[in-house]
Amino acid sequence: MTQDKHDTNSKELENLIEAAIKKVGGRKENDICRYLPIGSGGYIHHFTMRKMKTEDPKKLASMIKQHILNASKPTTVPPKPRAARGSRKRRDQFLFTKDDIERMLNMARLAGDKEMIRKLTPRKDLKQIKRELIASIRHNQIDHELWNCYVETVTTAETVSSHQQK
Repeated sequence: MTQDKHDTNSKELENLIEAAIKKVGGRKENDICRYLPIGSGGYIHHFTMRKMKTEDPKKLASMIKQHILNASKPTTVPPKPRAARGSRKRRDQFLFTKDDIERMLNMARLAGDKEMIRKLTPRKDLKQIKRELIASIRHNQIDHELWNCYVETVTTAETVSSHQQK
């Protein structure tokens, strides 16, 4: 008996939705969402409306009747104000290309600014540094920066492992 009552309620709701779609000149169920206001401001989201069809069909039916069917001319609800896209972007950061960073790295090398060289040199893992060091030795090349990078990486790794053991 309750199943029959539920079926009639859902059929009534479907009929209300169809009538509302026709009244607003829409083609699908989601088209009526813009005419149904929600308490937090703006109009109801189509997921919320779909959820209401099963969880609170009486409230959805009354909203459709009040805002669409019983209204002489249904009006769209203005959307909920949202933060502008990119509003959280920091405007004081510089965007550097790879070429820009290479140029700054060369300027730091010419000036002998080891701190800046360290900051601008891309971080490499220990395996990669070892490979590059061995390759430079095979080619009889001396790369002080690569050696310093190796020493710094090994020292940092030892420091981290000794702190973890404590």
